[in-house]
Amino acid sequence: MDAAFTAEQDEIRRTLRDLLTKHGGPGEVRAAVRTVEGHDPALWHRLAQELGLPGLAVAEEYGGAGCTATELALACEETGRALLPSPLLATAVLAAPLITALGTPEQRAELLPRIADGTLTAALAVPGGSMAAALGLTADNRAATWAGGGRAGGIQARPDGDGGGGGGWRLYGEADRVLDGHSAGLLLVAAHTGGYPRSRTLLFLVSAEAEGLARTRLTSMDETRPLARIELRDAAARLLGADDGTDVCGALADTGSRAAAVLAAEAVGAAAGALERTVAYVKEREQFGRAIGSFQAVKHRLADLYVRVEAARSAAYYAAWDPAAGPLALAQALEAARIVAGEAVQLHGGIGFTWEHEAHLYVKRAAADELLFGPVHRLRDHAAVRAGLFGAVTADGPVRGVAV
Repeated sequence: MDAAFTAEQDEIRRTLRDLLTKHGGPGEVRAAVRTVEGHDPALWHRLAQELGLPGLAVAEEYGGAGCTATELALACEETGRALLPSPLLATAVLAAPLITALGTPEQRAELLPRIADGTLTAALAVPGGSMAAALGLTADNRAATWAGGGRAGGIQARPDGDGGGGGGWRLYGEADRVLDGHSAGLLLVAAHTGGYPRSRTLLFLVSAEAEGLARTRLTSMDETRPLARIELRDAAARLLGADDGTDVCGALADTGSRAAAVLAAEAVGAAAGALERTVAYVKEREQFGRAIGSFQAVKHRLADLYVRVEAARSAAYYAAWDPAAGPLALAQALEAARIVAGEAVQLHGGIGFTWEHEAHLYVKRAAADELLFGPVHRLRDHAAVRAGLFGAVTADGPVRGVAV
């Protein structure tokens, strides 16, 4: 592994940081989350057209930059530093890789160029609201308990009249906590088909204008992570890819590992942003005639936070190079973000608890990310099970207490 970044990668980071410094401050973030879309459409257009952000990891043949997960992670580290509300995570990190992995050549040619140029946003909708389980981050997604199915509910799919041969399907059910689900132009919906005895999970494409689709924006802890409830009442859909035995759960797990690396970088960015604001504050805030940052106790606390952030950053960068390490890197980054955000509030004193100050935004981001993609202890537990640390892993799952 070469830990040094290329000139192009450094330029991505620098350019994006300069742009977000000018147009992504706390005031702009607060204004953006109150829009109908939940983000600033004008800024998203600039990020897509001028920087090509949503197309960083899209292949060049589809209008993207053809970069790797490393470039996308560096970009998300900067958006995390600014707590930028945008469709980048839902569209480029979750939806685009699934379309690339499972879509037919026609579907890829139709959808990926529009994702790359920012004219189409997408969201992944899974029943039960357990995104982490669906992506294989906190559980084996082949167990399918996250998706319901059969008599367990979830979202059901049935062929539309012609047996599905023409690509027509109907979906019935609902999904909660869908990231950017209220504004996405395209939904990737995980649903069950095949009946109760032979039920299997497939992914379907649902247009935002589909008849029978109802979307409701939910009140969320972190306004910069807009969530929605998706209701499908015989909504028209197309199968993503072909029903030819494709390993959908495997594609979700692969996407989850890569997404975890990018999410880890974003969480590191948020932790670093909170730490930088805290360091700047303790240099200015005076007590007993001197800056509080000069007190040894404060220096020690800040030094501990710095070590946490840098360790999490190293783990995130390694995971961008080796996605298999993504879940563990995400656990470390989420833990660092939670601890740094909490300490930031404490070190800001009384002002850190006020609604007007931005410190609480970092606390909410850290807590909301753990609810969506964690929690930390389950990320680590599942990674340990997969590594065989707790015992043998059989076809039926881990056998605890059995040495390997």
